[in-house]
Amino acid sequence: MPQLAVHQFTCRGDNYCVLVHDAASGATASIDAPETAAVRNALAETGWRLTHILTTHHHGDHVAGNLDLKEEWGCEIVGPARERERIPGIDRAVGEGDTIRFAGHDVAVIDTPGHTSGHVSYHFAAAGLAFVGDTLFSLGCGRLFEGTAEQMWSSLSKLAKLPEETRVHCGHEYTLANARFALTIEPGNAALVARAREVERLREQGRATLPTTIGLELATNPFLRAGTSDEIRARLGLETARDADVFAEVRRRKDAA
Repeated sequence: MPQLAVHQFTCRGDNYCVLVHDAASGATASIDAPETAAVRNALAETGWRLTHILTTHHHGDHVAGNLDLKEEWGCEIVGPARERERIPGIDRAVGEGDTIRFAGHDVAVIDTPGHTSGHVSYHFAAAGLAFVGDTLFSLGCGRLFEGTAEQMWSSLSKLAKLPEETRVHCGHEYTLANARFALTIEPGNAALVARAREVERLREQGRATLPTTIGLELATNPFLRAGTSDEIRARLGLETARDADVFAEVRRRKDAA
């Protein structure tokens, strides 16, 4: 199957938006639509036509461009069923176990609540791509605005089971701040120390730290490592705690940082 073209760009300061394009059919999906102008400019730059918007969750910095872009392009808007009433212009509501057919590619929908109550992620398995919105960040995870720590841990655990080579696109450029926090949680992790240095270098050069991979996050992200790192458990004084409780304490400390 031909590879999909992926065009990542920034908007609204630290948001990332991504266009996914199939050259054979001409189909193009925008993963979220943080703002109309940025998506419009990216489409003009690439010469692609917008056919779909795949929405991860209802927050304004992910859906602000939905209605304008739909009016302009007639694109289909897909979004989480549990947030149907809060997704502007939604045409198709999806949830766990659903599969979207995009230009011959099967896109699996994964329920990943925690940041919001109905957040979903999109997995293009054949292309090795996952679009996770604000559930998973490089070296971090989303704040628990509507869900619980238990829900978020379950969501992250689902994403952690994707193939390690999966390229992961997240909704924001938060990696530098996340790296600095992660080093307070697991300073003895050599892979994390190396990643933090790389992130510093990339940001000094004005370059993106994304996409990341599942394998890299499993090796360095303290939120994913809450269930596997003895160092994290020891530093938190939670050697015998449940994985979800270790995660909850890491999240609490990040919120307070």
